[in-house]
Amino acid sequence: MIIPMDSCTDQKNGDYSLLLVSISLAIFMASLDGTIVNIALPSISEAFSLSSAAVSWVSTIYLLVMAGCVLIFGKVSDIIGFKRIFLTGFMIFTLGSFTCGVLPDLTGSFLTLVGSRAFQGIGGAMITAVAPAMIAAYIPMEQKGKAMGFIMTAAALGTAIGPTIGGILTEYLSWHWIFFINIPVGILAVVLGQRCIPHVPSSASQEKFDRSGAFLIFSGLALLLFGMSEGDALGWTSPVIIGSLALALILLGLFVRNELHFSFPLLELRLFRDRNFLILNLIMILLYFGFSGINYLLPFYLKYVGEYSTSESGLILTSLSFAMMVTGLLAGSLYNKIGGRRIANIGTFLLLIGYYLILHLRVNTSLWYIIVCLVMIGFGLGFIVSPISNMTMTSVAKRFQGMTSSLTSLERFAPMTIGIALFNVIFIRGMMAIASEYGVTKNAPVAIQQQVLTAGFDLTFAVTFIFGIVIFILTFMARDQVHPDYLEESSQ
Repeated sequence: MIIPMDSCTDQKNGDYSLLLVSISLAIFMASLDGTIVNIALPSISEAFSLSSAAVSWVSTIYLLVMAGCVLIFGKVSDIIGFKRIFLTGFMIFTLGSFTCGVLPDLTGSFLTLVGSRAFQGIGGAMITAVAPAMIAAYIPMEQKGKAMGFIMTAAALGTAIGPTIGGILTEYLSWHWIFFINIPVGILAVVLGQRCIPHVPSSASQEKFDRSGAFLIFSGLALLLFGMSEGDALGWTSPVIIGSLALALILLGLFVRNELHFSFPLLELRLFRDRNFLILNLIMILLYFGFSGINYLLPFYLKYVGEYSTSESGLILTSLSFAMMVTGLLAGSLYNKIGGRRIANIGTFLLLIGYYLILHLRVNTSLWYIIVCLVMIGFGLGFIVSPISNMTMTSVAKRFQGMTSSLTSLERFAPMTIGIALFNVIFIRGMMAIASEYGVTKNAPVAIQQQVLTAGFDLTFAVTFIFGIVIFILTFMARDQVHPDYLEESSQ
């Protein structure tokens, strides 16, 4: 049965717009915060007289807390309900934004900024964990596709405009305002959410919370992402990195063992016995893992080979996000007409074209060619992410909505982090091998050095193309398989 939205919606006309706005604000802010901060790091570094490695903890700590907490809050939302987690998360996120902007100046300590970002990350994890689940829970089956497309468009918009807004605020006001901008949006989202999100008792409210699983997954993921993100800076053979990765593998192995024996696990691993559920999750993991290579390395190509300025590179890269917005909305409109699998098939085909084209970037490649590559990749991502996310959410029973929602969120940023580290190694090692093979040194002419750089990019993008082929095959193996819970909902 469809849950009534009270004054928030017009049930007669099926208008769930205000609820959708509230959820979209959550996704938008989480995406915006992921890109708006990085551009201000040089200014923060100057303000506290810190090295680039030290100031990077402003971004790193947020990521580590998000990764460690998102699965935990997904399970908690299944127990106590989505509304409480969503509203509490936004309040924590908004308060954390305020302390990020205020406390560092009051205390004169950079550690208060890092601590505030960790606190903000807790709120971000709560929001991110439940947003897709709320679409599955509260939006009618015939509107789920459009709704998921809409929130994925909000995510793309946040990612696209983050660097631009961050640069403007930092240059004309101060770096503090990249955090203050969250406050009015957060307040609006809380007010809307309080009015629009129904309080529904959870069917899992009697479950015992998996505390040991929560500890193991938080510690394991945090150590894994720390080791992968800091490996290049500290050295992959350093005791700190080796120890972090080894301990992460042990903890994650214990987590799997714990989940298989706990009555009410944090992550129901038995869901992966379903072939379709496994394939859908593999698509998301490989999609973001492969895309991380292009997302991370292309700005370096634009700067050092294309010789574009930082601002010009930022504008060029936004073409991908805006293309993703277009097909994200289109995918939502087509979902109930032709099914998610066909849309994803189209998306992977466009993605492969974009990945193939980007393999042919050279020293004198035109700007329009680069934009075409990015637009094709953006079109592909928009046609894949929205339907696959929706197919994943509706393929499991409703009692697993929060858990599955948090899992799909984790599959966005964890593979990106690990992928950046691994693709960076491929790029650097490949470039060094090419330079050694042809006797190219630092004293070589700039044109020759650019040729070596381009060869390094080709090698990295070739690996990305291989991931694209695997994703293309997997989308043909996926099925538009809907759990009976949602079929009952449609019949009512």
